[in-house]
Amino acid sequence: MSRRGHLLEFAVLGLLHEGPTHGYELRRRLNTALGPFRALSYGTLYPALRSLLERGLIAETADPSSAGRRKRVVYELTAAGKEQFSDLVARTDSSAYEDDGFDVRFAFFARTERDVRIRILEGRRSRLEEDLERVRDTAVRRRERMDAYTAALQQHGEETTEREVRWLTELIDAERRHPTDPGPQP
Repeated sequence: MSRRGHLLEFAVLGLLHEGPTHGYELRRRLNTALGPFRALSYGTLYPALRSLLERGLIAETADPSSAGRRKRVVYELTAAGKEQFSDLVARTDSSAYEDDGFDVRFAFFARTERDVRIRILEGRRSRLEEDLERVRDTAVRRRERMDAYTAALQQHGEETTEREVRWLTELIDAERRHPTDPGPQP
């Protein structure tokens, strides 16, 4: 399964962990959870749902409120699906803090154990600090050859990464100060 497939599986299981829902609503909530730059088509969602059904991680039933209309299917987690989600949410490997996985994992931090949240946040911060150092080193070597637009883009990227590092540090500090409900500070 591709990295995107793993992220989609994690997100579907996470949303269904909140309660049963039908495909249209699941797609809407996934698009919200995955962010505006990751639009999810039905052509991607339904094959993923079929795979989860075949593996026994979710079950489907007819929506009783759709009487007289085209029958809608409601999806819900099975016991095996709940166990799979628990296993996935406990992982702290690099996929949890890479660019394409961090936002999805962060969307389900309310269901993630505190020590796992801290490891993911620290991993993300460490990765960004390494990237920032590498970008700065490269910029110093190439600064004379950069035009004004490239230099401005470089500066913007550095500032954006610095802001995210500060945000992550604040979240880590909040996790350590308020272990029961740190939540993002306004």
